[in-house]
Amino acid sequence: MGPGRFCFRTVLFALLWWILTEGAMTSWLIGVPVVVFAVLASGVLLPGTSWSLPGILRFVPFFLWHSLRGGVDVAGRALHPRLPISPGLLKHRWRLPTGLPRVFMANTVSLLPGTLSAELSEEFLHVHVLDQSGAFESELTLIETRVARMFGLKLAADGVSE
Repeated sequence: MGPGRFCFRTVLFALLWWILTEGAMTSWLIGVPVVVFAVLASGVLLPGTSWSLPGILRFVPFFLWHSLRGGVDVAGRALHPRLPISPGLLKHRWRLPTGLPRVFMANTVSLLPGTLSAELSEEFLHVHVLDQSGAFESELTLIETRVARMFGLKLAADGVSE
C-alpha cells in the first residue's frame, strides 16, 4: 500500500473512530491501536482497490431510486389481495472481475427490494427474485455496469472485463 492510500485510510478510520466515540478524547488510548490495526487489515483485505468518484456520485442516486422503486413494488405486491408473486432463481453471467467489485454487486442486488443474491459462483451470480416475469436480466446488467463505473472498470460486450 502506497503512502497516499495509507494516509487516506488512516484519516478515514480515525474519523470513523472519532464519530463512534462521539469525539471523546479519552478514547484515543484504545483508538490509536484500533485505527492502526484497521489500516493494516484493510491493506491486506483490500489491496489496491481503485474507485471512481464520478462513478460513486452517479451510483448513489441510481441505488436510491431503484431502492425506492423496488420498495413500492414489493409493498404493492404485499398489499394486493392475491399477492402476485412468481418467485424464481435467475443466473447472471459475470462480467466483473473477481474480488470486491463482484462482492459489491452481490450485496447491492441483495439490498434492492424483491431480489436476493443466493450464490456467487465463478461464472454466475445466482439471484432469487420475487417475480421472475420482470426484466431482471437487464436490471442486473445495468447494476453491473454501474458498479464497474464505480470501480473505474470497463466491461467488454463479450462478458470479459478489461
